[in-house]
Amino acid sequence: MDHIMVKRVLMIAFHYPPLRGSSGIQRTLKFSRYIKAHGWDPMVLTANPRAYASTSNDQMAEIPDGIEVNRAFALDTARHLSFKGRYLGMLALPDRWISWWLGAVPAAMKMVRSQRPDLIWSTYPIATAHLIALSVHRLTGIPWIADMRDPMTDEGYPSNPLTRRAYQWIEKRTLQHCTKAVCTTPGTIAMYRRRFPEIPASRYALIENGYDEENFRTAEAISRASTNSNVPFYIVHSGVIYPSERDPTHFFEAIDALRCHGKVSAGTLRVVLRATGHDEYLGKLIAKYDIGDIVKLEPPVPYKDALAEMLSADGLLILQASNCNHQIPAKLYEYLRARRPILALTDPIGDTAHTLRTAGVETIAPLDSTEAIMQCLLAFLATARDERASVPSLESAMAHSREARSKELATLLDAVIAGNA
Repeated sequence: MDHIMVKRVLMIAFHYPPLRGSSGIQRTLKFSRYIKAHGWDPMVLTANPRAYASTSNDQMAEIPDGIEVNRAFALDTARHLSFKGRYLGMLALPDRWISWWLGAVPAAMKMVRSQRPDLIWSTYPIATAHLIALSVHRLTGIPWIADMRDPMTDEGYPSNPLTRRAYQWIEKRTLQHCTKAVCTTPGTIAMYRRRFPEIPASRYALIENGYDEENFRTAEAISRASTNSNVPFYIVHSGVIYPSERDPTHFFEAIDALRCHGKVSAGTLRVVLRATGHDEYLGKLIAKYDIGDIVKLEPPVPYKDALAEMLSADGLLILQASNCNHQIPAKLYEYLRARRPILALTDPIGDTAHTLRTAGVETIAPLDSTEAIMQCLLAFLATARDERASVPSLESAMAHSREARSKELATLLDAVIAGNA
């Protein structure tokens, strides 16, 4: 029998089950699940669940059988190393999980000695993950693929000067030392090429986010029948609403103005903001505009229940500010697969709007224009109620499946170890 070479990749990721409350978990989980079909044996180095602010077992069963998952020592500085709610800023640089580096580097070295991986793969948005990978790469010389996803730094982000400098240091060292830097949008690659002209263009690769067809099949089985006759009309935003990048202030102003003009009411419109991560901030805005009878804050639910809610909603809401034009919310791909009418409040020239228009969605208005949102919302409600709203085609949605993205990743891994990347 011919010897079959086993190709192994060490995946360093903070977001992994049983973490709950982040769409970022899906990227690593699905990669680790599907790249096995393309000849790669993944092993995952993640954090001890004590580091997670919220946990759930609803996706633990999706971790592939037989995969090695090492949950290294990690603390959350804000919860474990604070006194009366305060902690030393130096203990949270570059982020609140810097203690993970202390546990993860020795754990990674042990995995390297026992399993001899061909590649290291690390993923943002926890900066410490790249710091761990940088350390292991420098110690071992194993090729390293850095899954940057979105930019680590931008104008005014992070807002804290010390954190920003720490991020900038890690960002620059990552791009200097990694074999490949993977981004999720063309805009992010273009931004990095402008910012670091000394880094060869060949170092960057594009692998977008996506959705999981297996999860949607399960969600379809548990979702209520979608009749497009919900009363009131039911719009859902599923996931985190960042105050600076997805601020709904103008959206709330638009709802308030339309209600004052008799165009919408609690009897005709319901907006559900599910698992925002910033309920306190949003609750104050909702109270300010006195729209609590229309806009509701709802808690997190298991992932498949969240997908079922998308499938049964009359409309789906995307919020993305112009300062994130080179980013695309991960939930957008799930929205495309849900094939429900989408109301997109985002810059018409950004990557999010481009992806939507490519899928046939045209109900797009700037997030920072109350007047434009009013007009777009009224048009959206009219066409969606009459079943005239454009919805993404199944063909366009299927192009964004996690299986397809995992094949792209496996192809990149193969190219790196073959020396062709």
